[in-house]
Amino acid sequence: MKKRLLTLLLVATATTLAAQNFKGLVDIRKIDSTITVELMYAKADNFVGEKMYNFSKAYLHPKAAAAVKRANSLLREINPDLHLHIYDAARPMSVQQKMWNKVKGTAQQNYVSNPANGGGLHNYGLAVDVSIANSRGDTLPMGTLVDALTHKSHIDREQELVRTGKISAEAAKNRQLLRRVMQQAGFRPLRSEWWHFNFTTRTDARKNYRVIP
Repeated sequence: MKKRLLTLLLVATATTLAAQNFKGLVDIRKIDSTITVELMYAKADNFVGEKMYNFSKAYLHPKAAAAVKRANSLLREINPDLHLHIYDAARPMSVQQKMWNKVKGTAQQNYVSNPANGGGLHNYGLAVDVSIANSRGDTLPMGTLVDALTHKSHIDREQELVRTGKISAEAAKNRQLLRRVMQQAGFRPLRSEWWHFNFTTRTDARKNYRVIP
């Protein structure tokens, strides 16, 4: 009984802390329940190799959340069988620091924003890692798994990657569809990660938005 009460207390404490961290942000599924969420850092199966989050909901700044909803609507207009599938959204700066500590000094550090430099747009709820899934819940082929930190994830090399057989033409087409709806909704793609989209610039974020502690 004591063990169960302790577990419930820890869960309640984590939930309270998450609510405090994400104050003013929006749970994306509350504004569009057709979007699915599978936060990759809420489990250990990610490039860091350990669970980093004590929450499982995708939170975004209201402006970014509205844009994601718009992108999903555009996608469903093109193909009603498809919807956006979110792998990461708002990330507390405290988690960013833990992530940086894990990769600092390795080849992977180029893919992680340094908290000492203000972090990245995930730390403001202004970036989202996203793919496309069908009505069965299966994600479409994109050439790599999400968070695959290799040259095969780069969007500016897709023609070469298809020509050399590193990714399929279908995967390239799916990436282009994802970029199309996300850009039409107001997001900017990241050159090195097909899944990552920014809603604004880092300069704008640091000037006009609040860091998630």
